[in-house]
Amino acid sequence: MRVAALQMNSGTEPGPNLDQLERLATEAAGQGATYLLSPEVSVVFAENRDGLRAVAGPWEGNSAIARVGAIAKKLGVNLHLGSLAVALPDGRFANRSVLFRPDGTIAATYDKIHLFDATLPGLKNYRESETYAGGGHAVVTDAPGFPLGMTICYDVRFPALHRALAEAGAQVISVPAAFTVPTGEAHWEVLLRARAIETGSWVIAAAQAGQHQNGRSTWGHSMIIDPWGRIVTQLGGDGPGVAVAEIELKAVGEARGKVPALDNARPFSLTLDAGKSTTAREDVSA
Repeated sequence: MRVAALQMNSGTEPGPNLDQLERLATEAAGQGATYLLSPEVSVVFAENRDGLRAVAGPWEGNSAIARVGAIAKKLGVNLHLGSLAVALPDGRFANRSVLFRPDGTIAATYDKIHLFDATLPGLKNYRESETYAGGGHAVVTDAPGFPLGMTICYDVRFPALHRALAEAGAQVISVPAAFTVPTGEAHWEVLLRARAIETGSWVIAAAQAGQHQNGRSTWGHSMIIDPWGRIVTQLGGDGPGVAVAEIELKAVGEARGKVPALDNARPFSLTLDAGKSTTAREDVSA
C-alpha cells in the first residue's frame, strides 16, 4: 500500500493552513497514497495560549475537524490529521491527533502524552505544559490495512511508549511533529530510526518545516522509515512537500524475526546502593 507524509508550513490562521493541507493531500492522493499523515499543529501554529484562544475551538462543533473530514471524503483516503489544538474547559488545550476514514468519519483520536518542557541553548524556554494538558492513554487503532500506533512529536523521545504500542499490535507508528531546528538537526533522524529499529515497525513522520508566522523555525525532513531502520523516502527542511512510499507489512515480521527484541525483553532488578534494589521493566531494546 502507498502512504504519505505531508510536510507543512502552518501559520497562525486556520483557513490558509487547511487550504495548504488540502493541496498537499490532493497531491499525495494523486500519487496513489491511501493513508496520509499531516504534521503536528497542522490547523494552527500559534505563538502562545492567547493566540490559540482566538482561533482554536472545542471538540464539539469544531469547524476545522469538519473541514478535514470533508477533505478525506472528497479524496476517498484515510487522512490522519497529525494534531490540532482543542480547547478544554480549564482554559488549556488538548494536542489531539485525529484519524479520518475515507467516508469522512473519525476512526480514532489520540491526545499527546509527553509535553515539551525544555530549555535550549540560545533559544527561549519551551513550556508546552503551560498551554496544553497532557493525555493519559496510548492508542493503537485499525488504519487502512494495518494496526497503527499513534504518537505526537516529543513522544518520540520515550521508548517505553513505542514498545507498548508495538506489544499491543502496532505495525506502523505515526509521528506528526514540529521539531525545533536545533533539536531536529541533532536528534530527529536518529530518534525516528531508533524507534523503528527497536520495535520492528514502519515509522511515518510528518513534520512542520521552515520559518513560521509565529517566529518559530522548524526542522522539516519528513520521512518514512522501514522496520529495519532504513529511510525509504525523505524531504528537505525548507517548506511544504509530500513524501510518498510503498510499504509492505511483511517487512515487520521479517525484522522482528531477525531480532526479536520485543519477545526477548525480560524483567530485571536494579541495584541502587549498598544492596538496596527495586524492580524495573526493560523498556528499551539493546
